[in-house]
Amino acid sequence: MKNTELPKIIPVFPLSNFIIFPNTSVPLNIFEPRYIEMINDSMKSNKLIGMVQPKNSNNEITPPELHSVGCLGKITSFRETDDGRYLIEVKGLIRFKTIIEVKSEKKYRQYEVDFKDFNHDLEVKKEQIRFSDLELIFKDLKSLFDKRGFIINWKALEKQSLSETINALAMASPFSLEEKQILLEAKNLNDRKNRIAEIVSTYANDVFNNTTLQ
Repeated sequence: MKNTELPKIIPVFPLSNFIIFPNTSVPLNIFEPRYIEMINDSMKSNKLIGMVQPKNSNNEITPPELHSVGCLGKITSFRETDDGRYLIEVKGLIRFKTIIEVKSEKKYRQYEVDFKDFNHDLEVKKEQIRFSDLELIFKDLKSLFDKRGFIINWKALEKQSLSETINALAMASPFSLEEKQILLEAKNLNDRKNRIAEIVSTYANDVFNNTTLQ
């Protein structure tokens, strides 16, 4: 997708406990009527939806306040179940900043958004780092995954680009939602890589043995 093809107004899916990164794909189970409507409208147009995390998943305020940075995703797979749910797969494309919520008659929320700070998410660059270097950088994260029973197929990651690998690890990592939001807002891939290393280094060796995964 080119920068000129990006929409100025997008439907927003404010899903708690969930973050999508550029160059990652995730499955979603859609069952709420307002989001069924959102997916219907999206499938009829550009198949694009915005994923943004509410600032507080326990907030009883309706509608909830959202983080200012989210990620635009494209629906790449769609299937309707016998009981009326939609099983879709969304691929993260580019991050955005919300400008203002747009009033409409729709049941779901829509925002005017700005992509200019994140145009580099769409750029395809030749990576200068070797996977062996990446595995070394994330050795502590790999250990953390192992301790929590997370299985990462590092051989499969070798076949991916550096951006896909780092973003997939950021999304799947056993970090808090606040930490994942920090990773999402990282200026670029190198910054995200460094922030992952910083977050991992803040944990004591066995800190995750006494915490609950979000």
